[in-house]
Amino acid sequence: MSELLKVLSEYDRLGIKEQLDYDKFYLYSIITHSTAIEGSTVTEIENQLLFDEGISPAKTLAEQFMNLDLKAAYEKAFELADKHTEITTELLCSLSAILMKNTGSEYNTIAGSFSSAKGELRRLNVSTGRGGKSYMAWQKVEPKLAEFCSWLNEKRNTISKNDIESVYTLSFDAHYRLVYIHPWADGNGIMSRLLMNMIQKEFCVLPSVVKKEKRAEYIKSLAESQESDNPKVFLDFMLNHHIENLLEQISEYKKSMSDDTLKAQNDTLNDTIKLTDKERAVFELIKSDLNINTDKIVEKTGFGRATVMRAIKVLKERGFIDRSGSKKTGSWAVK
Repeated sequence: MSELLKVLSEYDRLGIKEQLDYDKFYLYSIITHSTAIEGSTVTEIENQLLFDEGISPAKTLAEQFMNLDLKAAYEKAFELADKHTEITTELLCSLSAILMKNTGSEYNTIAGSFSSAKGELRRLNVSTGRGGKSYMAWQKVEPKLAEFCSWLNEKRNTISKNDIESVYTLSFDAHYRLVYIHPWADGNGIMSRLLMNMIQKEFCVLPSVVKKEKRAEYIKSLAESQESDNPKVFLDFMLNHHIENLLEQISEYKKSMSDDTLKAQNDTLNDTIKLTDKERAVFELIKSDLNINTDKIVEKTGFGRATVMRAIKVLKERGFIDRSGSKKTGSWAVK
């Protein structure tokens, strides 16, 4: 079994997904980290307040709109994923329009005017920055995007949802290929991550989050794969990063469970300390022998029968012990 499947098996065994408001937890985390990679400083807690309570953080309107619009785009994308909708150029542009609604720009070029706020394909050539990699000429974008959609739909229709590793590979590969085409003047990185998560949602696998702390490594892996025209470096990074994130969640979950267990033990210990010496002595005897009867307790402690009976009554009332069965043949349960 691969490392990914081993980690997922442990994740399922612990039942972590059942312990969380999973859709909200992951959606807010995905949005916060995805916009942070693009420069947003809105935190996950601030996004939660913004999304759920309408409380605006002390951040720029552009940052707030970036997060709100990405949330709307994800909600639409996940709705389409649940319906197994065919991926087309028009669909991707409509999602880009939702994403860039309030932060997109109008462009006037020799080739004509277009608006990234409307999700329209670029009509200018772009690069990664001063002296950076140049993406394909804008004239090639539309046919390449149509070719990409055909490839993706064919893969989606032939892949088995039980082949989890192949599902992840497809989602990472789709991310890489969409960035490589760079169809829009703005928002290509966020759109590519959205499409990746959309595919993962369609096949019901745990969505992957590109953490803002890994921004430099993420961009470097993309650049190296594009320079060599080979997606392997990027695909390996994405897979390993996803495994790291899952292991981190598993570790945090185990720690939280340990903390809860320790708290419960401490609470029991504190309650026990509040018992009288005689009550504690009776309790310890019962803990050591769940089949012990009252006569044996009297015999072993040397206490009077009335004292033992009072101690048992206190222990029952305070929830330390319970009794099932008859006085002679029954047994104790220690809570």
